[in-house]
Amino acid sequence: MKVNVNNVSLKISAGLPSQFVRTPLPQIAFSGRSNVGKSSLINTLLNRKSMARVSSAPGKTITINFYDVDKKLFLVDLPGYGYAKRTLEDKKKWSMLVDGYFTSNPNIDLLNLVCQLVDSRVGLTKDDCDMVEFLNQTDIPYIIVATKTDKLNKTEREKAVNSLVTNPVIRPGTKIILFSSETKEGKGDVWDAILSYCD
Repeated sequence: MKVNVNNVSLKISAGLPSQFVRTPLPQIAFSGRSNVGKSSLINTLLNRKSMARVSSAPGKTITINFYDVDKKLFLVDLPGYGYAKRTLEDKKKWSMLVDGYFTSNPNIDLLNLVCQLVDSRVGLTKDDCDMVEFLNQTDIPYIIVATKTDKLNKTEREKAVNSLVTNPVIRPGTKIILFSSETKEGKGDVWDAILSYCD
């Protein structure tokens, strides 16, 4: 599959499961904690600066955004988790919406891949582990995208990769991609993974 990343539109920002898109196209979901760089990753993939809005405050966005890429696939931006200052009401809304994506999504069979983002400087948090465990239990394919690698020196990079490769929570053989929205490192690798799961 080839896609024209210049032909992209925001299909919908869904605040309720009933608003999820029903167009039968492959879906690639992006999951990660607040402030891990999901919007920056999506903007880099789409050669845009503000297609995916970078929230002014971590944890502020509680919608699932469906980006239509060339009428061939959807990039699905899930709201970030793990933001400590989020209110109980917001946490309930987040849970309802994300749970709904995986349980009430009319096209869940078209969810071809989850790009699980992890801050390369931090490694897997408890919330990250919970998400990966869920993906393991449901047999949903996923890759790990380690973000903000431009912040690491060579030794720190090697340590970050090793900690992910050897983490027992991550499914053996899972593809791990180092990514930086600043240097564009890993952009091509992420696209290669996305398209390989869509073919």
